[in-house]
Amino acid sequence: MQWFVAKIVYQIITGKGEHHPQFDEQLRLISANTRDEAWKRASEIGMQEQYAFRNQRQELVEWRFISVPEVNVLNNLGDGMELYSRIEEPGDANAYISWLQVKANHLKGQQLLDIHA
Repeated sequence: MQWFVAKIVYQIITGKGEHHPQFDEQLRLISANTRDEAWKRASEIGMQEQYAFRNQRQELVEWRFISVPEVNVLNNLGDGMELYSRIEEPGDANAYISWLQVKANHLKGQQLLDIHA
């Protein structure tokens, strides 16, 4: 068996879908003998984990499985190895950097809470 990283993509649709398009890209660790087997397993996961619920406004919110566009073999695991890379091209670089810093500070805050708990 080998380890693979597969990207599973869902489209998030709220109500009639009259909103800015949203997609959830998930990286999943898959154990398989071949890349084809890993792709099939990731596709099964994608189909099985589609779901829907009603939000506070009683609109249907759906995670619809789209595809598995990437499957990469992990030949060996090592501390600090790159699992995934994606180039972002935001409309506003400063807003993007600020958003990243807010997320990082939130994680740092959670770590401090965990240490003191």
